[in-house]
Amino acid sequence: MKKAVIISGGKIQTDFALDFLKKNKWDFVIGADRGLVFCHHQQILPTHIVGDFDSAGEEEYVYYHEHTDIPIRRLNPVKDFTDTDVALRLALELGAQEICILGGTGTRLDHVAANIRTLSIAMKQGVWAYLLDENNKIYLTDHALKIQKEVQFGTYLSLFAVGEPVENLTLEGMYYPLDGYRLSGLDPLCVSNEIAEKEGKISFSKGVLLVIESKD
Repeated sequence: MKKAVIISGGKIQTDFALDFLKKNKWDFVIGADRGLVFCHHQQILPTHIVGDFDSAGEEEYVYYHEHTDIPIRRLNPVKDFTDTDVALRLALELGAQEICILGGTGTRLDHVAANIRTLSIAMKQGVWAYLLDENNKIYLTDHALKIQKEVQFGTYLSLFAVGEPVENLTLEGMYYPLDGYRLSGLDPLCVSNEIAEKEGKISFSKGVLLVIESKD
């Protein structure tokens, strides 16, 4: 299974990111716009580079352009999509079946919201994509899933409906179980649940769930 990591321009906690990158094997490392600054400072050599470099990263762009033969997609700053969107589509073109986005969260909540929606592009193609930072693992699912407690990211598990209501939501092995619940997009009921058994089971008949595994 081919794996890609996108290093984007949001908040990146250096120690966490470097440890995570080291512990995993990546077929593709995509530096996206300001994420290229992180790559350069940490001596990470991307396999691909995308971005408009309008806010930051021009110096790094010049360096990689002049001193490496890494494929670069330089984008027009006036566009209808984000750099992370383009990077994710590139990862899909390359055949990645798992896509991690570092630097997809941070203080710009508008960008965080856009990045969460970008995950749906991968989901619709049956590819697992997620945002990751030192406190959260964020992904979308349109099908049932099981989460092992011992490999869960953090302690807490929150679920939100995206778009249409999620029908017949059933939670098993949780501190707060549910049976056949209709979760609407404005319903906060499923915030801060926890897995109580070895495995937590999430099933539903219709809809899309935003899943956030988190820790303090």
